[in-house]
Amino acid sequence: MASPSTAREYFFSELGSHTNLAVKSAPVRQPKATEVLVKVHAVSLQFRDLAIAYKRYPVVPPKDLVPCSDMAGEVVAVGEDVKKWKKGDRGEYSPEIQQSSLGGESHGVLTEYKILPAHALVQIPAHLSYEEASALPCAAVTAYNALHGPIPVKAGDNVLILGTGGVLHFERDITRYGISFALQFALASGAVVIVTSSSDEKLKIASKLGAHHVINYKKNPDWEQEVLKLTGGVGVDHVVEVLQHRFWVGGPGTLPKSIAAAKINGSVHVIGFVAQDSTDISAILAIIAKSVTLRGLFVGSVANFANMNRLIAAHPEKTRPIIDKVFPFEQAQDAYAHLASQAHVGKVVIKVSKN
Repeated sequence: MASPSTAREYFFSELGSHTNLAVKSAPVRQPKATEVLVKVHAVSLQFRDLAIAYKRYPVVPPKDLVPCSDMAGEVVAVGEDVKKWKKGDRGEYSPEIQQSSLGGESHGVLTEYKILPAHALVQIPAHLSYEEASALPCAAVTAYNALHGPIPVKAGDNVLILGTGGVLHFERDITRYGISFALQFALASGAVVIVTSSSDEKLKIASKLGAHHVINYKKNPDWEQEVLKLTGGVGVDHVVEVLQHRFWVGGPGTLPKSIAAAKINGSVHVIGFVAQDSTDISAILAIIAKSVTLRGLFVGSVANFANMNRLIAAHPEKTRPIIDKVFPFEQAQDAYAHLASQAHVGKVVIKVSKN
C-alpha cells in the first residue's frame, strides 16, 4: 500500500479556545534518511493541550499550530538509514526535548499521518491497544521517571500520591499529571501506597485501583499528620507532589506538608506547572533538616519510556492505562470539551484511524 499524498489534520487558526480547532488537508511527504512516517491511530489529550489552546502555557507556537503530543500509531514508511523500524511496526512518540515538544513549540500529532525521527519512537507493549498506548507518552513516563529515577521505589517502600477533587474548575485529580500511573507503578513495584484527595468518590477509585490507604484532605486538613500515623511516625519514602498552576487552580501550595510527610532522606517528586504557593524560606529549612531530595520533573527520556514499557509488559493487569472515553477523529472539539468539563476519570482519547 502506497503512502497517501495528503492527510487530514486539526489546527488552531488562533489560540484562545478549543472551539477554534478546525480541520484541513495537508500534504504528506516521504521520510528522510533517519525518519519514519507513522499512521496515527490514536491521540490522547492532557491538561497541557487545554492550557495551550487557552494561551495559558509558556510556549511560542508556530502559525496554525497542529496540537497534541501523545500518540500511538503504525509505521508505514521508513527512511533509508532506519534499521530499528520496519513497515507495520507499532510505535509511540517519546516527547523528550522540551524545545521541540510536539503540539507546543512545533506542530503536533492530531493528524492522520506524522513524520517523526526514528530514534524518538518506542515499541508499544504487545498487550495494549492503540488507544491505551496513546495514554503513555507524557503522563505515564513522568510518573515512571518520578518513581524510578535516581532513587527508585522498591518493594516495601511507602509512597504518598497527592490527588484532588472538589468543585474548582480545571482542578487536578488522580487521573491527571500521571497520578493514576504513579499509583499503578508504585503498586507494581511492591510499595505501600497512600493517596490524598478532596473527593470521596475519587478516593473510592484510588482504593479500587489498589491504594492501601486514602485520605480526604478536606476532612483531614492536617493530612500530613495522618500520613505520619500510617507510617508509624517515620514518614514516606516517596511523595509524588503535583504543583497547582496559578491560572487553573486556587488555594495554598501543599509542598510544606509534603516535606513534613516525607521521612528523613525521603524524596519529593514535583510534577506540574508553576505553583500558586505561599511557601517561604521555612520550606527550604525543612528540606535541609530532613535531608529530603526535592526533584523537579519534566516528562522523561526515551530510555525511561522503554524501561517503563518493560514494567508495563511484566505487570499487564496492574498497569493497564485507564481510558475514560474515546472520541472519533471528527469529534476532536468534543474531546477537548469533555477534558475541560472535568467529568472524566481516566484519559480522553481521539481515535484517528478507523482501521
